[in-house]
Amino acid sequence: MYTIERQKRIEGVIEVYNILVCDDDKEIVEAIEIYLSQEGYHILKAYDGIEALSVLEKEKIDLLILDVMMPKLDGIRATLKIREKNSIPIIILSAKSEDADKILGLNVGADDYVTKPFSPLELIARVKSQLRRYNQLGGSAQTEQEKVYQVGGLQINDDLKEVTVDGEPVKLTPIEYNILLLLMKNQGRVFSISQIYESIWNEEAIGADNTVAVHIRHIREKIEINPKDPRYLKVVWGVGYKIEKS
Repeated sequence: MYTIERQKRIEGVIEVYNILVCDDDKEIVEAIEIYLSQEGYHILKAYDGIEALSVLEKEKIDLLILDVMMPKLDGIRATLKIREKNSIPIIILSAKSEDADKILGLNVGADDYVTKPFSPLELIARVKSQLRRYNQLGGSAQTEQEKVYQVGGLQINDDLKEVTVDGEPVKLTPIEYNILLLLMKNQGRVFSISQIYESIWNEEAIGADNTVAVHIRHIREKIEINPKDPRYLKVVWGVGYKIEKS
């Protein structure tokens, strides 16, 4: 089952989301707090991975902004531990711009990354995008006609936000869920990397190949018996990806 753990605090008609910012550079944390507070978000702060895990145990957090290089417990290992039981959106901050570092963050379960130094407008846009996607996943109401998509033993119930393979629940991150749902809704249709990226991230696909490929690999690892010989999620070389029809 894909479980949503999120909190909305209602103040009149304003939804206030809790965002945890974790970086060992206090000036960066304070700057991010200023940017996001101006957008109406409630900011909680931590300065290393261990402190971030402690805050997550005590508070309901809607999104985590997490630096890679930190003392005690770095952002990569912290993300691995968080993903053991929590699917909240995670945006990785990194001072490095190489693709390998971005891929590493995505590999361990992050949903997005921002490279330092970053534009406040870019960070705000990515926060809003992740919260919007997460909110949509968690806020769907039950309908009389459940939206169920199935291929063989792979099934998505989009009302319950459940993914199962041969009856066994599969836990996906919000990005993984949305990619799989897009392909399941369009069985047999091939989507290019750019089409997948623009549909899921709602922005122009510039240098998106590695980002999409990492998430596709994660999905395969979770839904396929043998990810190297996939039964469901197929690659069409030079074109893109598709969910094979039954």
